[in-house]
Amino acid sequence: MQVFVTGGTGLIGSAVVRELLDNGHTVLGLARSDSSEAALREAGAESVRGGLADLDVLRTGAAKSDGVIHLAFSNDFSSPEALAAGIAEESAALRTLGEELTGSGRPLVTVSGTPWVPGRSSTESDPLPLDGPVGGRGRSVMAALALAERGVRSAAVRMPRTVHNQGDGGFAGLLTQIARQSGVSGYPGDGTQRWPAVHALDAAVLFRLVLENAPAGTAWHAVDDEGDAVRDIAAVIGRRLGLPVESVPEATYGPLGPIFATDQPSSSAHTREALNWRPQHPNLLKDLENVQV
Repeated sequence: MQVFVTGGTGLIGSAVVRELLDNGHTVLGLARSDSSEAALREAGAESVRGGLADLDVLRTGAAKSDGVIHLAFSNDFSSPEALAAGIAEESAALRTLGEELTGSGRPLVTVSGTPWVPGRSSTESDPLPLDGPVGGRGRSVMAALALAERGVRSAAVRMPRTVHNQGDGGFAGLLTQIARQSGVSGYPGDGTQRWPAVHALDAAVLFRLVLENAPAGTAWHAVDDEGDAVRDIAAVIGRRLGLPVESVPEATYGPLGPIFATDQPSSSAHTREALNWRPQHPNLLKDLENVQV
């Protein structure tokens, strides 16, 4: 099928585009810059120029395609206001894509984070948080899944806190970035809180499987590592960068601080069984050995 992909040149998106092309699909990618356009062409995909705020472009891309995978997000976590603006932009984009696909039976695969449940690993049947710093994203995803009642084969792939490749990406990538800037490989609290993780190439396989096979209105977990202790993540980063490893204030991480401090392991048992998804690539702690000074 021809698949319209937003965010097709990011860490996850580039892997998804490659996975789709390698498995017989064609890709039309949303490109907001010359460099994004060139990257899509080099990968073998076609492109349409625009960003998430260009709603007419989104409609056109969805109309030309047999299905949509939505991955784009501003990723501006510099302030609560910037995060809220990014969530609002994404919400409008998802509404537009859903409206274009209504009644068509075509798939709309979107992305969210794995939820957290006190005292245990979250599962695919647990609801997303609808309040807090990223509650708006949860509400947008729930609205997309509700499109199942309007003739859209909508599904959500829930991503763990770190999606990594060659030691970069996700929350662990932010820890590395902040460590380079501050001279300390830090973690909030006592560091025993756990984050789930997945390699980007394994996540890409799951996006394809969901696009091809998932029933309407379903949610899936792209989780390989169920939960790595944050102080263990920081320890590898500190060793690779030659920096001390210490607890730092939660405020170090801005609006993401409360999320960074939360214990949030997650399971993908149902996803693996139902879709025969089998992660094959290095886990997070092994992949972090690729971090360079």
